[in-house]
Amino acid sequence: MNFPYSPKKWLTISLAAIVATSIGAGAMAQSSNDGTASQTTNQTQTRTTPSNQTDKADTTIQPTAQDAAEELTLEKAVEQALKTNPKLQQARLDEKNASVNAELTYDTVAEIPSEFVRSLDAAKQKYVSSAQAKMTEKLNKLAVQTTENQIKLGAQQLYYALLHAQADLELKKQSLERAQTQLKVAKAHFDVGTKAKTDILQAEMGVAGAQAALAAAENNVEIARMKLNEFLGVDLNKKWKLSNDNKQVAAPSMTLQQAQEKALQQRIEITQKQEELNLAELNVKLIEEYSALSTYPGKIARNNVEKAKLAIEEQKRTISREVAEAYYSLNAAKLGIEFKKKAKEAAAESYRLTSLRYENGLATTLEVIQAEEALADQENQYEQAVRDYNLAVVNFETATGK
Repeated sequence: MNFPYSPKKWLTISLAAIVATSIGAGAMAQSSNDGTASQTTNQTQTRTTPSNQTDKADTTIQPTAQDAAEELTLEKAVEQALKTNPKLQQARLDEKNASVNAELTYDTVAEIPSEFVRSLDAAKQKYVSSAQAKMTEKLNKLAVQTTENQIKLGAQQLYYALLHAQADLELKKQSLERAQTQLKVAKAHFDVGTKAKTDILQAEMGVAGAQAALAAAENNVEIARMKLNEFLGVDLNKKWKLSNDNKQVAAPSMTLQQAQEKALQQRIEITQKQEELNLAELNVKLIEEYSALSTYPGKIARNNVEKAKLAIEEQKRTISREVAEAYYSLNAAKLGIEFKKKAKEAAAESYRLTSLRYENGLATTLEVIQAEEALADQENQYEQAVRDYNLAVVNFETATGK
């Protein structure tokens, strides 16, 4: 077997290792003896200390911030947002105001006897005003539903953002540990004369870079947490313990055509456009009954009906396009996870092999650092791919009107 060093060099390294081992064993023995003596002294002091002393510090274990943090799941985050999000609360108040105004309109037009309605203006006052109030009330309810869907989407996005920030923080900790290990290896080789001082300096640079990245990741976690708390409508400083890992969630199983059909049945925008068409058709009916469609108001009213029909068709096309975009983005994100996973595994193997080559004197410290940076980058990209996929699932479900 061919070794990277000469027999003489290997003999030097072996002797150095034996000496280091002997020194370490002696230090351990001395430490053990010191510990025994210290323990004996402490026991003696304990026996001579009065039992009724009250000025000693309280040694009760206090709960840490992580222990005090409240557990938060994705479902609970959505539920909390639906309860306390400020924007949604305002929308609900608008709905209540619309209901009050509708009741006032109903009471007002109810006082107009039907036999007194003999002109177009009187008919609009009685029937169109009532229809508009009814439509406004219904649309405000739909607006609340739309806002709720937006709140659900926003809560899930910010939840995954915090989840990703925490996962990235763990990756940065692992990266720092690898850099510190590399520094120890470089120092060990330098001590026995197999590596130069530059190897230690390069390893120290790697540790410093990993520490800076870790500090940035810690800040990102705090920022993501505060953004989530702001959106949920809770205390900005509230701590959360996310209950699950950043795992790939299951996507709805359906074809593009099925998704588009489902969206056209469930999306609120279609209902809104249909209500506008109903109001326009009512206006035409009243003009035909109390005036004439050949008049200018009659022509405008019929044109408004056509515009309302065109708006419905345009809305259908828009919804179909949005569903298709979400569908294709979801498929692309799913493939992205598979590719990023393979890349991460390849980077991990490359780092392992480079570390082995370094330990045998066949690679430089710079090569190890570069391999570690490549691994850290691929780990981050994989976590980002998982997050993008989960958000793609959420966007797809929102596009279908779930």
